[in-house]
Amino acid sequence: MASLHQSLPSTCGGANEIKILDIETSSTLEIEGCRGPIKNVGEIEEEGRLLTWKDVWVVTASSKKKGSKSILQGLTGYAKPGELLAIMGPSGCGKSTLLDTLAGRLGSKTRLTGEILINGHKRALTYGNSAYVRQDNTLLTTLTVREAVHYSAQLQLPDTMSKAEKKERADFTIREMGLQDAINTRIGGWGCKGISGGQKRRVSICIEILTRPRLLFLDEPTSGLDSAASYYVMRRIANLAQNDNTTVIASIHQPSTEVFQLFDNLCLLSSGSTVYFGPASAATQDSNSTDKKRRHAGFFNQCIVLTKRSFVNMYRDLGYYWLRFVIYVALAIALATIYYDLGNSYDSIKDRGSLIAFINGFLTFMTIGGFPSFVEVMKVFQRERQNGHYGVTAFAIGDTISSIPYLLFVTLIPGAITYYLPGLQKGYDHFLYFTCVLFSSLMLVESLMMIVACIVPNFLMGIITGAGIQGIMILLGGFFKLPNNIPKPVWKYPLHYVAFHTYANQGLFKNEYEGLIFVSNQSFITGEEVLRNIWQSDMGHSKWVDLAILVGMIAVYRVLFLIIIKINEKVKPIIVSLLSLSGSHKRTIQVMENPNATPLHSNV
Repeated sequence: MASLHQSLPSTCGGANEIKILDIETSSTLEIEGCRGPIKNVGEIEEEGRLLTWKDVWVVTASSKKKGSKSILQGLTGYAKPGELLAIMGPSGCGKSTLLDTLAGRLGSKTRLTGEILINGHKRALTYGNSAYVRQDNTLLTTLTVREAVHYSAQLQLPDTMSKAEKKERADFTIREMGLQDAINTRIGGWGCKGISGGQKRRVSICIEILTRPRLLFLDEPTSGLDSAASYYVMRRIANLAQNDNTTVIASIHQPSTEVFQLFDNLCLLSSGSTVYFGPASAATQDSNSTDKKRRHAGFFNQCIVLTKRSFVNMYRDLGYYWLRFVIYVALAIALATIYYDLGNSYDSIKDRGSLIAFINGFLTFMTIGGFPSFVEVMKVFQRERQNGHYGVTAFAIGDTISSIPYLLFVTLIPGAITYYLPGLQKGYDHFLYFTCVLFSSLMLVESLMMIVACIVPNFLMGIITGAGIQGIMILLGGFFKLPNNIPKPVWKYPLHYVAFHTYANQGLFKNEYEGLIFVSNQSFITGEEVLRNIWQSDMGHSKWVDLAILVGMIAVYRVLFLIIIKINEKVKPIIVSLLSLSGSHKRTIQVMENPNATPLHSNV
């Protein structure tokens, strides 16, 4: 962006005081010694985004015990297009809070007052015009650099662009960040060695700049990197700002001399206050212009890309299905040998029930082993969702469809071992039903763990929570305590009917016992009598109704997952809006061209 002095009339004579009048109506810049129009905002907006803020206060929400605490105290500053603004200061000084404030990412437990402007007037940050790179590298570790960036390009870029154009944009961005040598290397994690920490940070930046945002926020982009990697990352960021005329704001902790020399402006904080701010040089006068909201890929394409990406991630992540499959097969072999050749004796009644209950209970319980992978996926989703890459529904659909082949795989093979070797009821239709119920149970547990991962992202607490919920469901499923003997308040009504194990056990019992005759000492008992008198199954409906209920519960769990995410997204901004204090929108402001400049601002 051209400097302000290049935009001024030639009659202006080296003044250093700029007076900006009514920010919502004025289109004239008054300078001591001269008056004249400057470039209109439309021309400036074609060049970039000027972000200004004044008297910004961030206070923690008050409580009876601790009271309120000021995190940021009356901060004022600006960030220009084509330049890199570094926010520096000791730990706990408010660097990340200021960055989150400017990016509109404050949490619900804080209260914001002050005014912020983009190109001279209040506006919301829209998708494609701004991007935020978090401190942690939340990436799918199984993907290569090319795959990670290409999938994101297909998700973020609009359908008006062809696949070839999206691929070209992705490849150019990879080269722009200097990642061409690692393009076919997996990002890597605990399962395999991958790219370096500096390269991971550049991949995170690649993903966020695919839309060519005008505002780029980076939280500690050099955290955890050595001096050489830090310099390389920051040099690429500085080049990006200059080449694309992007406004870049980054919080930095203890940069090296070489990195420090890359900064255009500096905001130095201490205990939430500004100690130093670099020279102010620009301001703009027009509320009529607005950001054009950019479009990303359409819903259908998002679903396809997310399905493909999730499928690849599940295939390469050993912890997602493969380790569980090994455990399933081992357990299946153990069960098949222990319950081998059950026969039709009276004693086999109990054995068949025990085998079915164990399969439906413990095999599905082992699905919690995939929780660490769920947590990593949710971290990536939350980062991409916050940056507007795709919608919640597309993510849920992609995750659901991609998991189906793997769930069928881990259902069919262990299921066949545990079904045929013990000699459960013969007939293709019986095995098909058995497989459908086991598949539905596995998908229900996965859906439950995804909900837990959304609510309790902590690994240990998530495992404990998921195991506890499943333990109660197994206990109330009608095997360990028969349905008529379950205490009615709470445990039977409603929890017995909420537990999906109830319907899985009933369906599998009906599938197994109906049509069989058990013989003991020249007497016999039919399978229907066993269901009514021994297992106390509800015979008022068929086994297919039980299966239909399980399928319906899968849909309910997935919808509940969507609702929880939507609630998390909507509650925070509502709380912040209710807690924030209103301020004036129109006032006369003086902007001094000195380190303590007070630029235009707007209430947020």
